[in-house]
Amino acid sequence: MSKLVTIYGGSGFVGRYIARRMAKEGWRVRVAVRRPNEAIFVRPYGAVGQVEPVFCNIRDDASVRSVMNGADAVVNCVGTFDKGGKNNFDAVQHEGAERVARIAAEQGVARMVHISAIGADKDSDSLYAQSKGLGEEGVLQHMPGAMILRPSVIFGPEDEFFNRFAKLTRLSPVLPVVGADTRFQPVYVDDVAQAAVKGVLGTAAGGVYELGGPDVRSFRELMQEMLHTIRRRRLILNIPFWAAGVIGSVSDLVQSVSLGLIPAQITRDQVRSLKRDNVVAEGAKTLADLDIRPTATEAVLDEYLWPYRPSGQYDAIKESARNLRAQ
Repeated sequence: MSKLVTIYGGSGFVGRYIARRMAKEGWRVRVAVRRPNEAIFVRPYGAVGQVEPVFCNIRDDASVRSVMNGADAVVNCVGTFDKGGKNNFDAVQHEGAERVARIAAEQGVARMVHISAIGADKDSDSLYAQSKGLGEEGVLQHMPGAMILRPSVIFGPEDEFFNRFAKLTRLSPVLPVVGADTRFQPVYVDDVAQAAVKGVLGTAAGGVYELGGPDVRSFRELMQEMLHTIRRRRLILNIPFWAAGVIGSVSDLVQSVSLGLIPAQITRDQVRSLKRDNVVAEGAKTLADLDIRPTATEAVLDEYLWPYRPSGQYDAIKESARNLRAQ
């Protein structure tokens, strides 16, 4: 009988790529999510019945345990940018991660992969980074041989980074950014998935890996690349950290008063995070240690940002026509 992996958050941005790759490896894949009816798109990743979405609440021991029964490996991809509500930083990224590891140890699961983030630090002034750091600590306490992956900002067709800012260019001639000089090392989502699969299969050693792409660029440079890709000109406006802090405080207040109905555009905690470079640390284990060649943004952005061009899919045709007239 084929082996079974349970992927918590397996229908999310990173999780779906891991699920697809594990199905190709011949494993049965149990995709544990809060809304299985919204995750049925994962079923075609494998043969009939090979990939199945199932209900799970990562805040509940019984729920986590039930979807882990019989699993040979587990992957935890669950994360959040919401510091409030029931599914907040601490509940999901700290207690939730530790819960998965503790139950995996109780059930004798052979291997665990945990998706964290560069900057994870339980002593950080960022609540997000704190919860990620505490989550890592909890995972290693119960599953000391686990693989922990710390990616920089992740890009790919479903990302909330390039897509988000590309959408803004449709609404305004100005593109506001916080921390224009902060450096990032964008990593392709499928490269992260490849790393996770190596951990599940046991073809790579456990431990902490920091995942970044081949290029380190400032926030401003990444926005310039995005604008070049979508053939638009916009003024990139750097918002000072002090001003961003004020905006974040107001956004936090509005979100709290509206009981979450009006989401914050940027939070104070995100402003704190943006003050620090988000790049692979010197001496850290990386994609190179996993024999994975990182994918550059320029190799992928064209594939999914073209809808944001002024003429969408017809933009390349118009460019070609202009070149012919110029000859």
